[in-house]
Parts: sequence; structure tokens; C-alpha cells
Amino acid sequence: MTKNFVQEITWRGMLHDTMPGTEEHLQEKMRAAYVGIDPTADSLHIGHLVGVMMLRHFQLAGHKPFALIGGATGMIGDPSGKSKERNLLDEETLAHNQAALKSQLERFLDFSKDEANGAVLVNNYDWMKDFSFLEFARDVGKHITVNYMMAKDSVKKRLSSESKEGMSFTEFTYQLLQGYDFLHLYNQHECTLQMGGSDQWGNITTGTELIRRIGNGKGYALTCPLITKADGTKFGKTEGGNIWLDAERTSPYKFYQYWLNTSDDDAAKYIKIFTFLTQEEIENLIKEHHEEPHLRQLQKKLAEEVTTMVHSKEDLENAIKASNVLFGKSTADDLKALNEKTFLDIFEGVPQAEIKHSLIENGMDMIAALAAETNFLKSNGEARRALKENSISVNKEKVKEDYTITEKDLISGKYIIINKGKKNTYIIKAI
Repeated sequence: MTKNFVQEITWRGMLHDTMPGTEEHLQEKMRAAYVGIDPTADSLHIGHLVGVMMLRHFQLAGHKPFALIGGATGMIGDPSGKSKERNLLDEETLAHNQAALKSQLERFLDFSKDEANGAVLVNNYDWMKDFSFLEFARDVGKHITVNYMMAKDSVKKRLSSESKEGMSFTEFTYQLLQGYDFLHLYNQHECTLQMGGSDQWGNITTGTELIRRIGNGKGYALTCPLITKADGTKFGKTEGGNIWLDAERTSPYKFYQYWLNTSDDDAAKYIKIFTFLTQEEIENLIKEHHEEPHLRQLQKKLAEEVTTMVHSKEDLENAIKASNVLFGKSTADDLKALNEKTFLDIFEGVPQAEIKHSLIENGMDMIAALAAETNFLKSNGEARRALKENSISVNKEKVKEDYTITEKDLISGKYIIINKGKKNTYIIKAI
């Protein structure tokens, strides 16, 4: 083994609980482990990143990682941590989501078939779709008692909750299905370890129980803590919803900003979990940050590393340029280089006026741009005064009353930024 996997994730704060003997088991030879991924969307979000990072560290330690797409279990819904049953997906949607998730996972895991420890993507729908209910009840269900299943925290919480809906039989069987996945991978791929969030402990140990009772073997369980934020709000969520790895759902700019805006305490925790920086590098960064916290070096390094890992170096550079737009460090050329999605992310909520594109084609004078056509300023007279006071900028560059706005000023072919002083920003949209 190139390094001790359990030791690696322990110093990174990624170990919550593990079965006795797991570390020794992994040190003996190359082992296989899996993490289950919910396929209810066609993109991972940063809540999934912890499990993916665990698989990557597992592979870097010389072991073989399996990413299991829950095509079958995704049709049911896991009760762990949920207050109600989820929507069920059809086969076509699941197939689309699986293909999208694999392309994202390839950024983290080496799926090379030439390597003994090359990652493998599996879908539990492949082995569950032909399983009849009678077969499952006979071959699997009889080995686990209802008492055993009822004792699981995920079940107890749902049954004792105030929800009037209770828990359906479908959801109740979830832990058996997940347990069978572990047994199947154990039999077919000698997979001896399942990893997941701490809320998955009950489901994972049901799998180890099936391996013991049906497979006459030994399975291991390892969980990571559920990631939290120091202020008590949910990790990976904003007012706009999840932070997705798909650039179309969450732009690299917004993705970068999420990590950049983390608190000092969270940044010190996240940089261990979400980057591959060494322990020495991270300790030095934390030390430097404590000496000059106002520079926010820890947050900047965290944002740079995660954005590059999930997107690309080029996306990181564009995100930094976009961030500079907000602090007045950008040029007109920087603005014109922004794509439309990033532009709209940056100027979300800024007052906006729509004008006909023909006005730009023919050239629009500054009085019209400030007042007559947009009503940004109350009158033509106020517009003239602002221009004489040299307080008006077009795309961050100062202009006089004789300036004419033309198509060359358009950002992404349709936007113009008008500034009055440092605090007032307006957007013209040519339609």
C-alpha cells in the first residue's frame, strides 16, 4: 500500500466511525470498497464531494474504488435523514443521470481498466431489475428480522417523528436493498468495505450482517461525519439551493464565491476534506492565516483548489476576474470576456432597464442612457450634472456627455454596465 488510508482520512477529519479491524484489513493487501450515490439528479452537488473524496483517497492508497449509482434504490428513496418519501424516477431519467454522473466522477477517479485498482462504476438496477419480489423475500428477507430493522436509527426517527405520513413499506425495505448491494459486490467483486455518511451506518451494517449470514464472510463499515457549518446553517446550500458541480447549474463564479465566503473555522476544516494538499501544507496555511486573517489566504487557497479540481484552471481564472469586477479592479476588456451566465450571477439584483437593440445600433447618447430611455436618473438635468461631475462610467471607464454608446460596448452581445459614483450600478439590456 502506498499509504495508510484510515490514517489519511483521520487527520483530515473525515472519519466518524469504523468497524474494529478495518484499518488492519486494508493494510493486508489491495481491497475494494464502494460508496453509494443517489442518482436523483444529473449532477453531483458538493454534499456528494465528501464520499467522492473518500473514494479518491482510497484509490490513492492503492485500493480499488467502486462508485455505485443507486438506480434501483433511487426508485424507492432512503429514509435516512428524510422527513418524507421522495419522488420516484423512471428508467430513462435514471439512465441519463447515470451517464452525467460518470462524466463528473471521471474528474476525481481513475477509471482506467489497465490499472489493477482502476475505479469501477456500477448500477444496482442492473442486478435488481430481474429480482422477483418472491425471490427477494425468500433469499434475502428471511435472514434479517423486523426487530433488527426497527432498531435502526433511521427507521426509529421516521416512526417517532410528528409526520402524519409515517413510513411506507417501500421505504422500510430500503436498508435490505442497500444491504443486498453490499452482499452482491462482496460476492461478485470481493468488495469488503462500504463507506458513507454517518447517517448511513444502519444501512451499511445491515449489509455486513447479510454478508455474515448469507455469504459466510466478513464485511466492514466506515463512515465520515456529516459536514456542518460553524454557524449552524446547512453545508452546501445557499438561498438559491444546492451548490452543484455542473457549471450549467452553478456557474464556476458562484462555485468559487461559495468557498471564498466560508468562515475562518469552516475554511480550516474544509481545506482538509476538500483538497489534496498535504498535512504540512495545510498546517502552514492555517498558521499564516492566524497571523494575517484579514488577507483570507485560507479561503482563497480553498476556493482555488476546489474550483480547479471540479472545473478547470481556466474556469478558476475567469472566476477570479469576475470577482474582481465587484471590487472595481476590472477593465472593459475583462467585462467583455465574461459569459452571460457569469455576468448575470455577478450583477444579480442590480437595477436593470431594457431598451431596443436598434437604439444601440444607431448610437445612444449618454443622457438617453441615464434618464430618457432608462429612468436610472430622475431627469435629463440630473444626468447632465452627473456627467459634468465626472461620476459616470460605462463598463467601468469614465465618460463625458459627448460619449455615444454603440454595439462595441455590449457585454455578451446585450449588456452594458453604467456606474454613478462607486455605489450606484445599473444594467442596460439591449433586446
